[in-house]
Amino acid sequence: MNPKVDAIGGSLIREIAARKKPGSIDLGLGEPSLLPTIRYFYAAVNSVEKSGMRYTVNAGDLRLRELIAAHYGYPHAASAENVCVTTGSQEAVYVAIKTLMDPAKDEMLLVEPAFPAYKKMALLEGIAVRTLSNREENDFAFEPRRILEGITDRTRLIVLCSPCNPTGRVISAAAVREIAGALSVRGGDPIYVLHDEVYREQTYIADAGYFAQVYPYTIVTNSLSKSNALTGLRIGWTLAPKPLAAAIVKTHAWVTSCASTYAQRIAAQIFATAGALQEHAAWYGERSASVVDILQHSGLRFVAPEGAFYACVALERGRSSLQAAHELADEEDVIAIPGVAFGASFESWLRLTWVAPLDEVREGIHRIARRYAPEAGKTLFGAT
Repeated sequence: MNPKVDAIGGSLIREIAARKKPGSIDLGLGEPSLLPTIRYFYAAVNSVEKSGMRYTVNAGDLRLRELIAAHYGYPHAASAENVCVTTGSQEAVYVAIKTLMDPAKDEMLLVEPAFPAYKKMALLEGIAVRTLSNREENDFAFEPRRILEGITDRTRLIVLCSPCNPTGRVISAAAVREIAGALSVRGGDPIYVLHDEVYREQTYIADAGYFAQVYPYTIVTNSLSKSNALTGLRIGWTLAPKPLAAAIVKTHAWVTSCASTYAQRIAAQIFATAGALQEHAAWYGERSASVVDILQHSGLRFVAPEGAFYACVALERGRSSLQAAHELADEEDVIAIPGVAFGASFESWLRLTWVAPLDEVREGIHRIARRYAPEAGKTLFGAT
């Protein structure tokens, strides 16, 4: 067996999710509960009836790539040649890392708390990973100076997700400009930024920052999974500057040849329909406000979501989040994800997904607070 595979542990997220019982309140997996818009599927079926279901070119259907590039309009990724359509955003991240990084000399700087796949994919390729943690005392906000101070002579790629899974924090436009400006004046080979924008359509603040708008050495990964409740469709993409984009297509071609033709046709219908990527955005914005109101009355310390569909709540300092997650699953019938799954800096926190019916979310938070914050009105760090 490949020792790199053998050394990588399984998913704590899936481990806890598997403990769900009939009747459990599920605040676990990051998957939308809304139903997708069916007319995009019907239009794609009509296309199949007329044109069949052949492979697309490796990079993906030309019209879809043109639509994706035009939708975002990023200055250094504005044409179809900058786009590679992938089997979900996770493949997009993987092929970007594999294409760019030289395991013999390069290092990836990962901004945590972070979805565990980034680190594990790099380690699978034998790529060194250096982690930098957003600070708990600042509610895990993205801090430009802190990120820049984490760079070493080996840093080739900075990876961050904004809106962030798990914290729901969003990097500001000013922070992006500061980081981009500092990276632009460095000598030597450029340092790339991989900005995972998979929660882009669930952004609740006005000054969100996007690296690809201001920094030419940006790789964007995204998908329709969260924006349009299409996790099972497995359609994603990279946006990258030339010639890196062409190299990503080469890697993608040997990993999976091309993404599903049927899924690409559905995606093309969405991108060709005005406002389609935002069709669920209002629901998420309203739900976010309701969840914040529940949390404010819970007695739990929490991070107010600026994006995504997660809320993070604190346990007592030093308490094992994995143990707490097991206790909640076994004794309270609540599925919540342990913070340690997202990095050591997120230990003693829980990630809650709030896409379940609101009454269930309210009851789940109540059960967590009853167990871990019995004195309502006080944070778990002693402040009133």
